[in-house]
Amino acid sequence: MITIKLTKHAINKMAWLWVSEDQVREAIEKGSKYQQTDGLIAKYTYVSIAYKKVGNYYLIKTVYVER
Repeated sequence: MITIKLTKHAINKMAWLWVSEDQVREAIEKGSKYQQTDGLIAKYTYVSIAYKKVGNYYLIKTVYVER
């Protein structure tokens, strides 16, 4: 299992959008990845994650869903 750390913003967005930590991990592990200026976007099903790799963990910056 991958190690993730969540920003306060990501925690708030996950709660508001009903996205679980398991869905975040699944998006990073299985989703399509797109390079961003400071990190990556992972998209899997309707969930998108903005994150970056820091050492041996993934820092989750924000979460959003397709509607």
